[in-house]
Amino acid sequence: MMTNGVVHANLFGIKDWVTPYKIAVLVLLNEMGRTGEGAVSLVERRKLNQLLLPLLQGPDITLSKLYKLIEESCPQLANSVQIRIKLMAEGELKDMEQFFDDLSDSFSGTEPEVHKTSVVGLFLRHMILAYSKLSFSQVFKLYTALQQYFQNGEKKTVEDADMDREDGEKQMEKEELDVSVREEEVSCSGPLSQKQAEFFLSQQAALLKNDETKALTPASLQKELNNLLKFNPDFAEAHYLSYLNNLRVQDVFSSTHSLLHYFDRLILTGAEGKSNGEEGYGRSLRYAALNLAALHCRFGHYQQAELALQEAIRIAQESNDHVCLQHCLSWLYVLGQKRADSYVLLEHSVKKAVHFGLPYLASLGIQSLVQQRAFAGKTANKLMDALKDSDLLHWKHSLSELIDISIAQKTAIWRLYGRSTMALQQAQMLLSMNSLESLNAGVQQNNTESFAVALCHLAELHAEQGCFAAAGEVLKHLKDRFPPNSQHAQLWMLCDQKIQFDRAMNDGKFHLADSLVTGITALNGIEGVYRKAVVLQAQNQMTQAHKLLQKLLTYCQKLKNTEMVISVLLSVAELYWRSSSPTIAMPVLLEALALSKEYRLQYLASETVLNLAYAQLILGIPEQALTLLHMAIEPILADGAILDKGRAMFLVSKCQVASAASYDPVKKAEALEAAIQNLSEAKNYFAKVDCRERIRDVAYFQARLYHALGKTQERNHCAMIFRQLHQELPAHGVPLINHL
Repeated sequence: MMTNGVVHANLFGIKDWVTPYKIAVLVLLNEMGRTGEGAVSLVERRKLNQLLLPLLQGPDITLSKLYKLIEESCPQLANSVQIRIKLMAEGELKDMEQFFDDLSDSFSGTEPEVHKTSVVGLFLRHMILAYSKLSFSQVFKLYTALQQYFQNGEKKTVEDADMDREDGEKQMEKEELDVSVREEEVSCSGPLSQKQAEFFLSQQAALLKNDETKALTPASLQKELNNLLKFNPDFAEAHYLSYLNNLRVQDVFSSTHSLLHYFDRLILTGAEGKSNGEEGYGRSLRYAALNLAALHCRFGHYQQAELALQEAIRIAQESNDHVCLQHCLSWLYVLGQKRADSYVLLEHSVKKAVHFGLPYLASLGIQSLVQQRAFAGKTANKLMDALKDSDLLHWKHSLSELIDISIAQKTAIWRLYGRSTMALQQAQMLLSMNSLESLNAGVQQNNTESFAVALCHLAELHAEQGCFAAAGEVLKHLKDRFPPNSQHAQLWMLCDQKIQFDRAMNDGKFHLADSLVTGITALNGIEGVYRKAVVLQAQNQMTQAHKLLQKLLTYCQKLKNTEMVISVLLSVAELYWRSSSPTIAMPVLLEALALSKEYRLQYLASETVLNLAYAQLILGIPEQALTLLHMAIEPILADGAILDKGRAMFLVSKCQVASAASYDPVKKAEALEAAIQNLSEAKNYFAKVDCRERIRDVAYFQARLYHALGKTQERNHCAMIFRQLHQELPAHGVPLINHL
């Protein structure tokens, strides 16, 4: 039988067969043996030895590419190989026959050139055996395929030489052609041998896990897998890689189909370690049900996932498989983590995983427990102690992937608690770390979800501090590292949309912010509804904003999303005091403060105190408002966003002016001077985030204070700034100096 130049007698009966490419590799090995040690330098021989393994394991490549690889290692040997293949291809059939007869001489003698049990020796023996099994007609077809292979290689070499003589514009076309040629080289036009297929599958699986951008595109990889399965439909590992590839594009039907085929073939071929009798059959069934539950859970089909998980538990209990039961227990927690007693399942899972020596599962359980306790309001020191214990497991068992996840989780916890400096430190630590696991493909473990999370935190932290150029660079790097079709692209898409939304709101472009709400809602429904309410509130559509916030509040309370509940309460309170009802806003703000204190959300607590202070200022008690501000100002200036720092300083100056109303003239003048300095600081903060609406309010307030102090020149300067900004940004019907 012959397929695309590949001659093989029985596709499923042998593990290897002769191809024109493999004949070229045999020529290379033969020339290396014939070349004396003095003719090739030690450095060149070392490079050739390093080149041999990927040539033997990898898929067939074009002759021109093979020449190029050999020439990079040893130009002299590349010329010899080229001449030898040319003589064989342009000669007669007996030349190829004589070449294979001479190959067995490599094993003869007291000190043979090649050891029989070495990697090269096994390859030579496989090729000699496969060639010996061919009939005369198959040998003739192989020789014809070799001639065609040589002619295609010569044609490509001539084309490359012509392109090298072209100018810069033609050189760009050559690069585009090279890319397409590389795609053809990767493509297995004929069936791969078992070793080549295993190498290809393991390489692509490692790339999908650690660096998806360097793997083949979903369409190209599926084409290769379909071609591979066409020649060997019972290749279970190819079905599993097809399952992983379909997960990339969120194809639920094809991924389920491939997963079921994988376990079917695993049972038929007996490829698993314990596949003897009923034990192997039952083992495949329970792990098939477990993987099916994980698949449905990933796509949000929780009812189907629960049914599959129950089936896996039943079969695992019948077989007394404690390892499978532990995995089922961890997935039970994932499915039921919204329940109040879910932490009991998780604690039990961690204890059992430690007992049965499953460090990976135990560490994941500890990290899930830490995440749950963080949302429950536990103190940071206890959470970090728990993560330290899990880190000991990681380093002890070299679980590099979990080390990355642990650091990303620490970054998220510090941000949750409002400690931006610590979050920034953890994110940078993760990005500067080198992975412990080196891969065959030469990539590091730096394209995982944990790196995407850390980079998104980094972009948001820079944007909060007004460093929009730096945030843009981080997002650009994220887009390059995680293309839009990759599985973690939604993380940076949401981050990018949120940053654009905040910038549009700061700049007073509410129509632009409103257009971004649709994209945010598609990626995160709760966040999108909240942002829509914020836009409606800014546009003075108070009734619609209030209805939306009330629905969102009820929903978030049901989900126990405390962080969003507090944010919604603050927006509701702002609606009240902007509607001249500060007394109604006070109970709402106190509820938000109680929640933020209970769950130790320092950032939201400080923001709530700012709103409380402003409500007290409106109610005519600025002294108490100043006392409250002294509680909140320090954490805001230390870890808060630039916009919040400006709001805090603006409010401090308002309270100072209101408190100075009853002072004597000298003391009042000092208080107004201090308020002007605070206003200047607030204006600098607002300028960093380009919040021109608030700069306009500050300029108006400064002009009034300078007028009260009799400083005409400074007053006129501030009045001019106010007038320019007021013409650009109309007041939208909101009274000036009525914003916090």
